[in-house]
Amino acid sequence: MPADYINDFSYQFSIDPKTTALVVVDLQYATGSRDHGLGKLLQDQGRLEEAKYRFSRIDDFVLPNTQRLLKAFRNAGARVVYLSYGAENADCLDVPLHIRGLVKATNNIEGQKEHEIVEDVKPNNGELVLNKVTMGGFGSTGIESRLRAMGITEIVTVGVSTNNCVGMTAMEAADRGFGVVLVSDATGTCDDEAQDGFEAMFLRLWGRVMDTEDVISELTGAVSQAAE
Repeated sequence: MPADYINDFSYQFSIDPKTTALVVVDLQYATGSRDHGLGKLLQDQGRLEEAKYRFSRIDDFVLPNTQRLLKAFRNAGARVVYLSYGAENADCLDVPLHIRGLVKATNNIEGQKEHEIVEDVKPNNGELVLNKVTMGGFGSTGIESRLRAMGITEIVTVGVSTNNCVGMTAMEAADRGFGVVLVSDATGTCDDEAQDGFEAMFLRLWGRVMDTEDVISELTGAVSQAAE
């Protein structure tokens, strides 16, 4: 059982459309679609059943809830920022060794279909899209200076994978002084144990864990209050 006393020290913040950005992490064909990249690779190997949880969660929760959040943030006039990951060089030597094998195997290279953001959640014209060659967004994109230039002090994170690129980006942001929300039903990984474990850990000083409905409610509430 987690030690609840730690929660007394968690940083308190609210979602404000003027200062909060939705950050969509790695919802690309490489690892976010059962028909491309990782999904196709596993299908060809006869192992797609091993990833049933992953792709079902993406299809049933991550993509539809990200769509809802995109609509809410755009309607509120709030910022939306996209992160992709993958090699920018064809030989993939610009990607760290610990993810290079996955990048190569899923053909996740700029200019390839697998590197593109999934159509269901594609960026609108003018929305910032940054590619990273690391798991965390703050290690290789310049996202921090972009967020600060836009007056962003909080981020809401969605995408895949919860305990890898989404989580690393969220933790990096918290370490740099941003208020961070991890959206529980708009993030996904390989199994319940990994999802639940990361959410429990993240609540211990790193940030808030909220579901899509609560994020939208807080966001629209702030919009209504500002209009009064």
